[in-house]
Amino acid sequence: MQRDFFWPVRVYYEDTDAGGVVYYANYLKFFERARTERLRALGFEQDQLRVRDGILFAVKSMQIDYLRPARFNDALMVTAEIGAIRRASLRFEQAVSRGAPGEERLCTASIRIVCLSAHGLRPVAIPDHLLQRISDEL
Repeated sequence: MQRDFFWPVRVYYEDTDAGGVVYYANYLKFFERARTERLRALGFEQDQLRVRDGILFAVKSMQIDYLRPARFNDALMVTAEIGAIRRASLRFEQAVSRGAPGEERLCTASIRIVCLSAHGLRPVAIPDHLLQRISDEL
């Protein structure tokens, strides 16, 4: 499987403010979708992880930089690269670009997600089979 991962996003009117610029919080939705698709590309559906493994992932922290505005009807590419693996968390390095990935960067983020018990919502270790599959990608 390729290490580089990107997810295409089209900017709809609902994503923008009155000036036709993407509302800042909507970048978080774009990043979330790309992370979900990245896990799916690795063979893991989040609903199945909850049922089969009793875990879910939640955002723990985020550093985000807004560089340039995206506008209505732009075709964007959102990356979702796994930057670090810890026993109970993953760090994703993500970017939104207009055009090809990395061509015109609009927004970048470093996002730490933590593995939680689906029942108690407490941090737990990422299951070994998931850690192995992710490690194989790095």
